[in-house]
Amino acid sequence: MLKIILPSSRYLSPFNDLARDLRLQNQPLWLWQRNMLAPYITRERELRPDERLPQLREPMLVYRDNLFFNEEYIREFMKEARARNRAVRAAFSAMDPAFREHALPLSRSYTPAGELYLADLWYYPEGPVADVEPLVIDLQAREIGYYHVPTYMADQSGDLVFQVPLRAFLAIDSWVHIFIADVVFGLFGRGARFEKRLNEDLRFKLKILSKALYEGRQVLECSELVKIGKNCVIDPSAIIHGPTTIGDNVTINAGAVIENCIIGSHVNISQDVQLMLSVVGDGAFLPFRAALFMTTVMDNSMIAQNTCLQMCVVGRNTFIGAGSTFTDYNLIPIPIRARAGDDTLKDSNRPVIGSCVGHNCRIGSGMIVYPARTIESDVVLAASKERRVIDKDIRFEDSDHHRMRLGHLHRRLYTRRGEVEVESW
Repeated sequence: MLKIILPSSRYLSPFNDLARDLRLQNQPLWLWQRNMLAPYITRERELRPDERLPQLREPMLVYRDNLFFNEEYIREFMKEARARNRAVRAAFSAMDPAFREHALPLSRSYTPAGELYLADLWYYPEGPVADVEPLVIDLQAREIGYYHVPTYMADQSGDLVFQVPLRAFLAIDSWVHIFIADVVFGLFGRGARFEKRLNEDLRFKLKILSKALYEGRQVLECSELVKIGKNCVIDPSAIIHGPTTIGDNVTINAGAVIENCIIGSHVNISQDVQLMLSVVGDGAFLPFRAALFMTTVMDNSMIAQNTCLQMCVVGRNTFIGAGSTFTDYNLIPIPIRARAGDDTLKDSNRPVIGSCVGHNCRIGSGMIVYPARTIESDVVLAASKERRVIDKDIRFEDSDHHRMRLGHLHRRLYTRRGEVEVESW
């Protein structure tokens, strides 16, 4: 089957980068899409922004390159589409809790059609046609709590829960969607699918239990749930609970605690680091007592010692200094707004959410960042009497390196669409 890729030209704030080139589940999105679709595709073609669909009389799958979906969703979509043997387009009901709570807010990629929302994913059994019917796939969402909190933290949004789908589909239009794709639809979803299989498949349950007994470990620590790559050095005192995936050439030092994470290759995790429900990219460095909770750190970034990030997204090649704290909860119970797909501030539909740091940033020590704030790619922030608390979005023009004597040594690598790099300020 032929795969046609429709390019999305929108840059995501604050990365100044295309969604397809950002990492989700520690893979570039374009590579994730290719791997998910590999069983169905024999050849592919990427269209130019102004190019029309090729008029070929053969089975064809067409999709926008800012979509995140998992194997379970694509398998069901292709099964239903082939059974109908008609041209179909992916659609979602506004009543689907996972779509309503997590995919629709902050998005601009879905087309309203009555009670449905249409996504940019089509299947044509005999080439492109005008008559396309919507195909609604149940995401099989289940409510999973992630905070055990006192009652004073429960506002009009209700309890702190996620609607976790077993079948994941999401358009990446905002940095918040990266958090949703990696943590809610990714790590939480993986755990939910594991629990479902454990409850329904007796043979699988016996396999897990026997492996744990053979290895003399707890169930969550056995090799069926903790997958470790080649040439890894892991201190015996480190605690690793699955489902967790660890890449090649990873060092994990004494006292580290890791629960339900994806750890890339060539990662260095120092003493007493705490990682929970987080994705750590290739080449990352986490010095002693760094803590990540429901956070994505892309490749080759460093989160220095005693720094705490909660529900955050950090781009590639970024440094965050020691003792910094990224908060996730508004002390005054007002809705948290975040950057939407059109770069405006809109209700994030999240009672708690962290912040986002772009690519190639340098954040000094001891910074405090308020919820849902963004720091644009290539920004340098040095803690000072005037600026230690980040209570608004930081753009490249606000970067401290413009006022530094040797600031010209910091190159801007990620310009906004249509801009050219300014050599000096």
